[in-house]
Amino acid sequence: MILLRVLRSDRVTIQASKFVSTNLGPQFVDPPPFDLRAIYENSTYKTPLIFVLSPGVDPTNNLMALADTLGKKVENCALGQGQSVFAEAMLARGLEGGTWVFLANCHLMLSWAPTLEKLIDNYCSNPSVNPNFRLWLTSDPNPKFPIAILQRGIKMTTEPPRGIRANLLRLYNTVTPERFVRCKQAKKYKRLLFCLCWFHALLLERRKFNNLGWNIPYDFNESDFAISEDVLAIYLDEYEETPWEALKYLIAQANYGGRVTDDWDRRLMLVYVGQFFCEDILELDMAPLSESREYYVPEDGDLSSYGDFIRNLPLEDPPLAFGQHPNAQIASQIDNGRELLSTILSLQAMGTSEGGKGNDEKILGVLQNLKDKVPDTFDLALVKLNISTRSDPDALKTVLVQELERYNKLLSTIKSSLVALEKGIQGLVVITPELEAIYQAMLIGAVPKAWSFCYPSLKPLGSWTMELEQRVDQMRHWANNSMPVVFWLSGFTYPTGFLTALLQTAARKNGVSIDSLNWEFLIINQHEDSIVVGPKDGAYVKGLFLEGARWDFEHDCLTEPNPMELYCNMPMIHFRPVENKKKAAKGTYSCPLYMYPIRTGTRERPSFMIAVDLKCGAQKVPDVWTKRGTALLLSLSS
Repeated sequence: MILLRVLRSDRVTIQASKFVSTNLGPQFVDPPPFDLRAIYENSTYKTPLIFVLSPGVDPTNNLMALADTLGKKVENCALGQGQSVFAEAMLARGLEGGTWVFLANCHLMLSWAPTLEKLIDNYCSNPSVNPNFRLWLTSDPNPKFPIAILQRGIKMTTEPPRGIRANLLRLYNTVTPERFVRCKQAKKYKRLLFCLCWFHALLLERRKFNNLGWNIPYDFNESDFAISEDVLAIYLDEYEETPWEALKYLIAQANYGGRVTDDWDRRLMLVYVGQFFCEDILELDMAPLSESREYYVPEDGDLSSYGDFIRNLPLEDPPLAFGQHPNAQIASQIDNGRELLSTILSLQAMGTSEGGKGNDEKILGVLQNLKDKVPDTFDLALVKLNISTRSDPDALKTVLVQELERYNKLLSTIKSSLVALEKGIQGLVVITPELEAIYQAMLIGAVPKAWSFCYPSLKPLGSWTMELEQRVDQMRHWANNSMPVVFWLSGFTYPTGFLTALLQTAARKNGVSIDSLNWEFLIINQHEDSIVVGPKDGAYVKGLFLEGARWDFEHDCLTEPNPMELYCNMPMIHFRPVENKKKAAKGTYSCPLYMYPIRTGTRERPSFMIAVDLKCGAQKVPDVWTKRGTALLLSLSS
């Protein structure tokens, strides 16, 4: 495992699965078949049956099918605000009449969960309950879900089928022969139904690419597909000419898009739906669905012929099926391996290893190293005095002072934590829960949470400390000497504040409103040492990384990344404020810029900053880079 982590970190999870299968047995790797009837037969009215939900899985249809088979009546309620009265009434009727009660989405009403726990306790101790009664619950995993209900009930979970092939088969299994022939425009319906299934499968399976798949992982499920399939059949019957815009809007914007909360994810969904719902699908035989030759719309036939075609598709999905580069799969495997190893580290015993250093001794060594490396705080009074005589723009002076205040707070927190933890290890002070958390983080080489308030980062402690030194060096040079000619944008705690200050400076200089200014992005293919004077407007910016593509320095455009090259250094960019910017030229990709690899960020600190216009390159259109998830980053995870 250590060798794999060092040499091929993208193979850690694959080899870990093989190791477990070989040494413990394949049953620990392969999920068992899901038999809901067998689970029901092992239950009584005293045992609630609890579905722990997985993304993309809705057990409602399976439960209703079982109830029909057994001739049971089911009352169901989707829990939410104000539904407690209806749920309690259903329970009372079910206990008396011996019917099944299905309460969905318990995680949305955890405030009512203690009441549900008491109701279950009461009827379990009541011998007059109808023995045919069953209580079915669904909930997302949540630490606030009552433990007593979990201990009393039968817990079950199902994973969605993995791979495009398995998802397509599952969707076609939900289409009955009657539904398959219900549409009058049979040819259109059959082809577009396959495209809809393909669209649904891609949306689900893109999750495996992590940040290159979706900014936010969405729980698309079979209900979304069923509604879209109804819309497709109805609109094809109603209109002789295919209403493309209406179909695309209802499917991608209203139905599936109703779950999408990120604008860049919505752009991706619109690219997909525009590719799969167009005239080419109807006019071309074997219309391609991706760059991979195996995937195309099959010839028209009966329902079973589509099942046969799907069964002949590859078991493993090539990244090209999603419009992705092979590097995307490597990146997601590295992330999964890192997560697995992090979980293993968090589970290991933290005692002293025989023949080695004790944990306290290790931490004392780390503390001494950090004391030597963590820079001193800034003398803000002296800095303000120094910059007051300079000709730097006032807005940028304000940004500098605000940045130094934030760094001072961080540096002071780190230094006080180091001193307190050292005294705690020596037994001179009591180790508080906060110091214990710092101790445990240092033990696994992670950045303590108490130090992560200043700026977001995924780096381990060693890399984070080195970067902190570089950040402080840039600010110290700016404060003591002069404003940088080329700014390292990653060195700002709030880079958006710096960009706003540049706009303010340009607006005051040219006597225009700041709202009338936009950004123009000029790529500077020069080394920063060759630039001795800053630009008239805006700033030269360095330190950006390109993910999902590579920059072609010769032709000044995006191009395919090299194999195994997950990130590419971007050249300097001149961020220039311009008034009444023209519409982006054809062949330009609007590339989102994020602060760090987690593109969603947090509610308090969004990761997205600005969209940078980049040339797409020869024989490439913006949609290619949209499907690749191409983005600029200020910081990496290592």
